[in-house]
Parts: sequence; structure tokens; C-alpha cells
Amino acid sequence: MTLSISPDDFRAQLVNTEAKAPVSLVSTKAQAPVSDEDMQQAVRTLLLGLGEDPDREGLRDTPKRMVNALKFLTSGYHQSLDDLLNGAIFHEDTNEMVLVRDIDLFSFCDHHILPIKGSVHVTYIPDGKMIGI
Repeated sequence: MTLSISPDDFRAQLVNTEAKAPVSLVSTKAQAPVSDEDMQQAVRTLLLGLGEDPDREGLRDTPKRMVNALKFLTSGYHQSLDDLLNGAIFHEDTNEMVLVRDIDLFSFCDHHILPIKGSVHVTYIPDGKMIGI
């Protein structure tokens, strides 16, 4: 899977970051909070639907583990670009291409409710600004 962002969009993200404006990667629709217990009950229901016994020894803590895993895998959706970069934008007088390879990627397929693990490569021309990745 390849994700790309145009240089103009990337520059716009940098401008937003410098202005301390939060940059959201997901919809900000208002949602009613759901408790961990409700989520764990939903996992128990899924296990029952699969013909499993959620009370058997090997599955007893699975609802809790699955909720914790899903929260971890989706935690980046709530992280701002400013927090992520932590001020690591540097002014440099260079226009040479920068390449950062093999960045670990952990994400989540919302269509299949499955984790995605991979590597990302980032290439950009700094145009006076470099990011400390």
C-alpha cells in the first residue's frame, strides 16, 4: 500500500503545525463515549457468535486484551501532528531530497477490523524546512 501527499498539502501541514493549529487525521464527529466494559461485552458477543466459549481458560481475558489492542492500534487517530513532531521542524538552506526508510507502521483496517503492520518510506524536498524524523 502506498500513501502519498502532495508537496503543497505537506507544506500546508507544516504551516498549520507552526501556527499550533491542531491537524486531525480523522473525522471529528461527536460520538457518545463507550466504556471499556461495553466494548469487552461486544467482544464476548463476537466470540459467542463464532461458537466459542468466552469463559474458557484460553479466552477468559481475550475481551480485555482485544479492547486494549484496538485502542493501541487506533491511538494515532487522536494524536495531533504538532504533538507528533514535538517541534522537530528545522530551518535548513538545502533543497536536496531527504529520504527516510523503513519507518515502522502500525495501523488498523476499519473495513475488516484487523491490524496492519508495515514499513513506510518518506521522501521530500525540504524547501528550507526539515523534519526530524
